[in-house]
Amino acid sequence: MDSLAPNIFVQDIDETIQFYKAIGFKVGMSVPEEGDFVWVMMTCGKVSFMFQTLDSLGSELPEISRQNGGSLLLYIQIKEIRQFYEKIKDKVKVIKGLESTFYGATEFSILDNNNYVLTFAENEE
Repeated sequence: MDSLAPNIFVQDIDETIQFYKAIGFKVGMSVPEEGDFVWVMMTCGKVSFMFQTLDSLGSELPEISRQNGGSLLLYIQIKEIRQFYEKIKDKVKVIKGLESTFYGATEFSILDNNNYVLTFAENEE
């Protein structure tokens, strides 16, 4: 295996694009290329997320929840976590501030506009 890029289902893709742009992500690909998007891939460094509207699924994959949020936490390793935290803390809903963990990481967690939890971590030495 070489990479993982979760495909996250959302109600409002435009709002999602704006949220992720505010924390440093850029749109890399989209369907369609212009206009009302039903799918986008956003990247920041080596991290990629795909976002797709729930409506675009139609009746395919009925097992996928049609509600925002999920019972998962997206754990993202970054560098210069303290600077990143200062840069975004007033633009997002911080649900757990900067803290040092027993396993040697510095972490903080935010809630995105779709109620998904993103935890950012750095192994500071």
